[in-house]
Amino acid sequence: MGDERTGEGGGSKFGRALETLRARIGDGTYAVGASLPPQRELGKELDVSRHTLQRVLARLSDEGWVESRRGSGTRVLSAQRVLPRAAGRVTLRSFFDRAFEHREVLLDINTLTSESVGTHIRLQAERVRDREVTPERIVLRMLLPRESMSLPYPAVKGNDEDTRPQERLRGITRVHGSSLREALEDLQREGLVPRVDVAIRHTPLTPTFKVYLLNRTEALHGFYQVVERGIEVDGEEIELLDVLGLGATLTHHAGDTDPSSQGTVFVEAVQAWFDSVWNLLTDESD
Repeated sequence: MGDERTGEGGGSKFGRALETLRARIGDGTYAVGASLPPQRELGKELDVSRHTLQRVLARLSDEGWVESRRGSGTRVLSAQRVLPRAAGRVTLRSFFDRAFEHREVLLDINTLTSESVGTHIRLQAERVRDREVTPERIVLRMLLPRESMSLPYPAVKGNDEDTRPQERLRGITRVHGSSLREALEDLQREGLVPRVDVAIRHTPLTPTFKVYLLNRTEALHGFYQVVERGIEVDGEEIELLDVLGLGATLTHHAGDTDPSSQGTVFVEAVQAWFDSVWNLLTDESD
């Protein structure tokens, strides 16, 4: 199927297929307990050879996401966990679904990359086009680490001078950041949403957690867990210290009419943190 090493954002077909499947598992496209499509169908859709797809599935199996059995296909074992504040299941997808059901959608996001956000924003843009939801205003502010910074992850174990993992990270982030911006701004250009404002700023901070804030009243929050894992870069398998964003357990918090309730205090504290970093530790030209 040709050269599978080069591709969008400086990554490989292996890497793109791996991240695509991680994102689909994370957003519930492939739910826990469900089987992935047959390998022939999945390989064609992802534009990878059977050999590359098998390597991708082996990596997902090593990371605990899936289980492959001869004659039974590949089954999803795990996905992003979101701990709800009350009865009822909350997923990252359902959080974004509910966010875009508001007339005014205000999203403040702190994250290591824009990859997961981009996936969910594109899904919501399609819902707007299908007139499933009809927001009148969308405002998205996103904090990302400054590109000139050397981050502690992803980093090659024992080789601080190898910058390829962080160059790859920046490439992926640029692609998805540009894509989500275009997806939202297209909604305004097409007359589907009267007002859209997207702002991405960079901070001198290494993200140790991700947070999604909705309309200053709800929050999803989760810590990044540092792991050791291998990836393929420029056709070479290298061992990294990295974080798996999809593996972070998120907690859901919501404010209410009681100013001293746990949910209200948490949301207000995280919102105040976000606003302070946005206003004081970033530059508008970033």
